[in-house]
Amino acid sequence: MALTVFDRIISDRGSKYAVSGGPVASEADIGAALAELKRAKRFAKATHNSWAARISGEGLKADDGEAGAGAIILRMLESEGLDDHLVIVTRWYGGKQLGGDRFRHVIDAVRHYFAERG
Repeated sequence: MALTVFDRIISDRGSKYAVSGGPVASEADIGAALAELKRAKRFAKATHNSWAARISGEGLKADDGEAGAGAIILRMLESEGLDDHLVIVTRWYGGKQLGGDRFRHVIDAVRHYFAERG
C-alpha cells in the first residue's frame, strides 16, 4: 500500500502533527498501512498514531491514546463520503497539554489531507 504522508503540518506548544492516508479494502490493509508508516523510525516513536477507516461503509477507528481522535477522524470520513479509505493523524507530544486544541488540530490535519490528497 502506498500511503500519502503530509509531515510537520501543525506545530503547537512543542507538539507536532502529521497526517497520512490511502485506500484500504480490509482490516489487514489497515494493519499493513500502520506497519508501513511505523517503519519510519520517526513515526514509530510518535506519541499517538490515531486513525479511522471506512471499509464498505463500516467504520473502524483507534485513538492510540489520544482519546476521541479516532471518532473525529471517522466522522470526517463519513461527512466526506470517503469509503475504503484510511486516515491516520500522528502526534508527537511536546511536553505541554493542549486541552481542547488537540481536537482542533486533529480536525485541521484531516482537512489538510482531504485538500491535498488530490
